[in-house]
Order: sequence, then C-alpha cells, then structure tokens
Amino acid sequence: MWNPGDVIAWRGIYRDRVWHSQTVITVKDTSEEMVLTLLPGAECIAPEGYLDGKDSNKRRWTFKDKDWETQEYLWRTNRLLLLLEPEKYYSIIHFWDNESNGFLCYYINFQLPFQRSHCGIDTLDLDLDIVINPDLSWRWKDVDDYQKAIDQGIILPEWACEIEKAKEEIFDRLENRKYPYDGSWLNWKPDPSWSSPKLPANWDKI
Repeated sequence: MWNPGDVIAWRGIYRDRVWHSQTVITVKDTSEEMVLTLLPGAECIAPEGYLDGKDSNKRRWTFKDKDWETQEYLWRTNRLLLLLEPEKYYSIIHFWDNESNGFLCYYINFQLPFQRSHCGIDTLDLDLDIVINPDLSWRWKDVDDYQKAIDQGIILPEWACEIEKAKEEIFDRLENRKYPYDGSWLNWKPDPSWSSPKLPANWDKI
C-alpha cells in the first residue's frame, strides 16, 4: 500500500510499453479503495504529438503495428481526484477548476482494472467515458473512438462485456446517489504542502 502524500505514476500500458504516465499523489490507499490526485504542474508523459495539437487525432490503433515516441508535458488548469476500486473496469474522477475551486464534473473513465507496479499503478484507458455534471445529468463521451477501438481489435470482446456490466453498476450508483455521488469528496482540497510532483524513478520500466 502507498501512504498519503506518496508520489506515484498512473500508467497506461499498451503492447508492453508505457503509453502514458501521469504523476499523481496518494490521498488514500486501502484494500477497498485507492484515491489519488492529479495537480496542475504535475509532470506527465504521452505519445509525441498527442496532446500538443500537432496530431490530436492519434489513437492507439495508429500504433497497432509500429512503435511510438513519448514526450513530457505538464498537467494544467484542472485539479483531479481519482477514485479506484479493485477489479473495477472504471475509475470515478472529480474535476475542479484549480484557480476558482469550482467543481466542474464527475468523470467516468472506463479502463482495465488497475494493477500495482513498482512505481504506482498500471491500467489501460478503454476510450469510452461518461461526463456527469454537478446536477448529476450526464452524457457519453468518445463513443466513436470506443467503437473504432473494438473494430480494430484494440478493445477485446471480453473487455467490452465487462464494460456493459460496469454500466449497470455505475447508473445504479448514480440514480440512487450512492457513494461518491453523495458529495463525500466535493469539499476535499489537497494538502497545501504538496508541490507539483515529478515522475518517479524508472517510470518507463515494465
């Protein structure tokens, strides 16, 4: 288990390589739930050109049969709180505007269940997302990308099946205002002593 304040890497692993790595700080880590925060200024890694506007249409199927280069970037603007539970095919993310402290949305990120690594946790983003507004109205995001990833064989049939099961659980929790949609974390703020973290050592080692 990681301790509160520990800096770790949230990595996406694709084809036995690091696809992206975001530097997060541990808020809570138990056998039932892991809570992490991504703060503005955090050092991160993504495929070259993916986030700087040079090639915003890059997706994993572009690299199904070829390698890619990564580049460093700094996370900006929004403060994130990421809630993960073992074996779940999704995380629940809280977004705040860091400057105004205004709560922006909940964000369901469908992903492979996380695995612990030497430097943090490993998973793989499965493209499909749900954006949930503060009033708990919601909308799908990246549906076309999700379907294309299925068509290209990037997302396996068994993963898609697990996502369908996860949808039922997500909407039950949302409709019945179950944790964390009961507002449990809405007033949370990071420890003021936490500075913008750097990528941990050996973040690129599998």
